[in-house]
Amino acid sequence: MATPGEEAGAASVSRLELSGVSKSFRGLKAVSGASFDVTAGGICALIGPNGAGKTTIFNVIAGVYAPDEGEVRFDGRAIHGLRPDQVCAAGIGRTFQTVKPFAGLSVIENVMVGALQRERDVVAARRLAAGIVERLGLGAKSGLPASSLTLPDRKRLEVARALATQPQLLLLDEVMAGLRPTECDQIIAVFRELNRAEGLTILLIEHVMRAVMALAQHIVVLHHGEVIARGAPDEVVRDPAVLESYLGEDTEI
Repeated sequence: MATPGEEAGAASVSRLELSGVSKSFRGLKAVSGASFDVTAGGICALIGPNGAGKTTIFNVIAGVYAPDEGEVRFDGRAIHGLRPDQVCAAGIGRTFQTVKPFAGLSVIENVMVGALQRERDVVAARRLAAGIVERLGLGAKSGLPASSLTLPDRKRLEVARALATQPQLLLLDEVMAGLRPTECDQIIAVFRELNRAEGLTILLIEHVMRAVMALAQHIVVLHHGEVIARGAPDEVVRDPAVLESYLGEDTEI
């Protein structure tokens, strides 16, 4: 993982670039000509109403789907069409909207599965996993079966597994959904620290606008599969098209 100093020197460099990405399913265009980039060392939020194509874009980036049209580049390298394991190996980690830990494994064993992506030694993988589990506030539960965790703890475990792959880019798919405000604040603090101290680049899908405004330096808005706005948070949330299609005039930010 790059140091903050290295990322600061490349502040204007794009870590991720989508150019004219489109994806259809049985004639239904889920994503249409989407183009945006994510700056190295930055935090970008991808927002929009349900069905806007946000998770489809994540799946295209992560290699679940190949785009019908367009390109996805990571650190300048074309990755569209790679398998998910190849995308992960390239340095992209992700969480899933519906968390599904390995229920029969312990918390630390779940995280070790991610750590073994790069650590070939089980002892080293356990050491890495233990540090991440502590960082996510799960240290006291590291030996418990994942099936025993509450929703907030399963969300943390999902993030821990992704972090264990040692990504340069972390894709977060609605990790705040279902959390109470205090729980959101705790995980926001973790992401801020990862971004600040380690230069981790983050792209998040999120409906909790309080979290978006607390984290994101840049926002991209999707509607009916198309990018309708992008820019600094304060500008985007006041864009008339965004207010009409997604936020509404009375949205509290």
